[in-house]
Amino acid sequence: MPGMTLTRVEAAARSEAIKNVSYDVYVDITRGEEFFFSQSTIKFDATKPSTFLDLISKKVTSIELNGEAIDVESAVEEGRINLTGLSDHNVVTVKAFCPYSHTGEGLHRSVDPTDSKVYLYSQFEVMDCRRVYACFDQPDIKATFNFVVDAPTSWTVLSTTKPANRVTLDRNTEKGTSSEGVESIDRWTFETTPVMSTYLTSLIAGPYASWKVTRLIDGKHLDLGLYCRQSIKESLDKDASYIFDETEKGFHFYSQCWGVSYPYSKYDQIFVPEYNAGAMENIANVTIRDSYVFQSKVSQALEDRRITSILHELAHMWFGDLVTMKWWNDLWLNESFAEFMSTLCAAEATEWKDEWATFACGEKNWGQEQDQLPTTHPIVADINDISDTEVNFDGITYAKGAAVLKQLVAYVGRENFFRAINAYLLAHAYSNATLSDLLSELNASSGRDLDSWAKLWLETSGINTLTTKMETNEDGIITSFKIAQKPSEGNGVLRPHRIEVGFYNLDMNTVKRECMFDAEVKPEAETEIFEIEGQKRPDFILINDEDLTYAKLRFDPKSLAFLEEHIADFEDPLARAITCLALWDMTRDGEYPAEKFVEVIFSQLETETQSTVFRTMLKNLLIAVQEYVPSDKRAKMLEDADKRFWKMASSAEPGSDRQFQLVDAYLSLGTDPAFESNARGLLSGSITLPGFEVDNNMRWSIVIALAHVGAVDQNEINEQLSMDESIQNKEFAYKARAIQPTKEAKAWAWDQAINNLSLTNSQLGCVVTGFAGNEDPALYEPYVDLYFENINSIWSKRTFHMAETLLGSCVSYYSLYPYNAPSAQVVAAGEKWLTDNPDAPKALKGIIEDNLAKSKRRMAVEEYNNSLK
Repeated sequence: MPGMTLTRVEAAARSEAIKNVSYDVYVDITRGEEFFFSQSTIKFDATKPSTFLDLISKKVTSIELNGEAIDVESAVEEGRINLTGLSDHNVVTVKAFCPYSHTGEGLHRSVDPTDSKVYLYSQFEVMDCRRVYACFDQPDIKATFNFVVDAPTSWTVLSTTKPANRVTLDRNTEKGTSSEGVESIDRWTFETTPVMSTYLTSLIAGPYASWKVTRLIDGKHLDLGLYCRQSIKESLDKDASYIFDETEKGFHFYSQCWGVSYPYSKYDQIFVPEYNAGAMENIANVTIRDSYVFQSKVSQALEDRRITSILHELAHMWFGDLVTMKWWNDLWLNESFAEFMSTLCAAEATEWKDEWATFACGEKNWGQEQDQLPTTHPIVADINDISDTEVNFDGITYAKGAAVLKQLVAYVGRENFFRAINAYLLAHAYSNATLSDLLSELNASSGRDLDSWAKLWLETSGINTLTTKMETNEDGIITSFKIAQKPSEGNGVLRPHRIEVGFYNLDMNTVKRECMFDAEVKPEAETEIFEIEGQKRPDFILINDEDLTYAKLRFDPKSLAFLEEHIADFEDPLARAITCLALWDMTRDGEYPAEKFVEVIFSQLETETQSTVFRTMLKNLLIAVQEYVPSDKRAKMLEDADKRFWKMASSAEPGSDRQFQLVDAYLSLGTDPAFESNARGLLSGSITLPGFEVDNNMRWSIVIALAHVGAVDQNEINEQLSMDESIQNKEFAYKARAIQPTKEAKAWAWDQAINNLSLTNSQLGCVVTGFAGNEDPALYEPYVDLYFENINSIWSKRTFHMAETLLGSCVSYYSLYPYNAPSAQVVAAGEKWLTDNPDAPKALKGIIEDNLAKSKRRMAVEEYNNSLK
């Protein structure tokens, strides 16, 4: 991994030694297409005679400390600049040339092939500010910043604060800087920032299209901006007013909940290309992946996700930005809070009223699966260095943390929770905080001692399983009702759960909740719920109704039988989400027949209306039928499933979200004997579905689907690309070529992924997704040994995000890991690699261990289902 890491011990020592920091940063982005010039002047007080700065550059040209030149060669090592002979008060200036990034880390440079325009954006979390200017790159050395940027006159430049001045200089850009050729240069001087962490600073530059409004927020007029590439501005223009309105709702909701006004002078949201994450909470200057600028029809689930992403980043302005964790072990204080609050805000302040069902099916489901992998960790993770942090942007830190916060609110009460948050934000504004700081406020507001609660919920890993144990008399009256709790395998941890127990009955073909009981489950193997005794047993009992806690669920036999018959009839979308995900848990744990799961979920899909529930169940059904059903029935079930998707899509409401998702599912399988004819008919227009439009993205979905079954060649892919060579379509073309079911296509994709360093991060991701996208084990057998032979080289030579794309990650289902090769062969090779590499970095070993765990689960569930014949 290029660039020296930073350990927790080093960061703590540096934080103690360095105080009262301020920066003057000058960046010249007019020097051509490869490098930019960076000058960082840092004033700081020191209590020790030596320290170090962080910087990854092509070349450091000079270092001056307290008026004296420092020998560059002796001071610079990989990723660091060592400073010795410090005084009480110091000024250091570092000048350097730094390379533009094409991996989405540091200062990323993207060229839009549609019009050749150049766009820059920064991405500094976790420790990539050092790729742009010399700094103390850790969250608890907060400082003020004065940014000055030289840029082509035709460009807009954005940063944390508003520009204070803009003047045209008496010189021109160097060749290759922009698409305009040589042009004049403007110098942008920005207002001084508030005290903030380095990773939250930002620089955006390019000929971005813009939309600006002023809204009244907390009694003050606040300037809001939206930005995107010129080539997609028409698509954003259609949604700009809506995005502004939803953002404004977030401002009002958060300030009302927390009692703390928005703390910054403006709020810009920039949709940027080739982005690794969903979005980033740069203070007042949020970057968002521009796939959220919808150029074609998308599912309602994705429309929903765009809004929660926007609200998530807005929540960070308070959680993470105004108050920042001291070290990365408390990353959850940023991400879990933003995830919880964005879901709450969407559910209560926007039109997305079913957001908790979306959360259950999306984020929480992700967290539960992550929590059952070898690399599971406590929400408050043990972070020894930066590489540990990189792999912890996962389902535990985001989704499990948010689910546990929902349980915490149920445990202490909403009013007490928000009163504590108000005190926490006010006490630590423009500073850093830890878990103990939050707990002290929660203890004070709730009157509860939360230390033991936090130890069980935040400082241990794993997920509990809850189930009912009951007895009834001959009249159906419950005489005993207990909730049994099991720990995760191997850790023995039982937790307190405040939950609701829902009683449901069938009423005129609709399953409705008749009543609900509060229950406090003790951290014990069994808890008796006396309030339920004496009640008549209903048709169905749902423990964890309203999804208040984080746990796996198992149903009593009568409830399970009722659910299998009536899963589609539940009135409440959240209840449908909870129940169908419990069935999925049972299926992937090898406790429920995959064939039965497919049958039950197909019945649910016939009437499901909640988009994310529908999408998640489609995804899980596809996994079950492709990987888990008995091997001798798989081909027939795959064919039948695809036929059913086509039939359901043909009869769906014209133009509906349901129709759109069913066509997408049909295309993803390609196992219907009539598939090629139907797909080509959709592409040519000879086959139509009422209300269904084959727009740009759907056209490429069809092309990729045809490539997946070997029905298009490279010439046809090139022909499709020639119609519109946009950034997005080039990425689609890479995926289409890589997903062809031939040895030649896999060899090409492997070579591109390993050797073509000119691929952007997004192009690499598409190559890898295509490489991994076929089901034939014979295609992947040759890559079992190759994968494990290349692991160490990839890890040492690639940046973290690129290594993660190639080797595997918690946020992507696809990598070069040969998951579809014979599982036993892959597991044996992986176990050998782990044995042969005992000193491999912890983060790298974790990636490999998780990959193997997925293969082992697949083998175990296949074995279970094959045993049912």
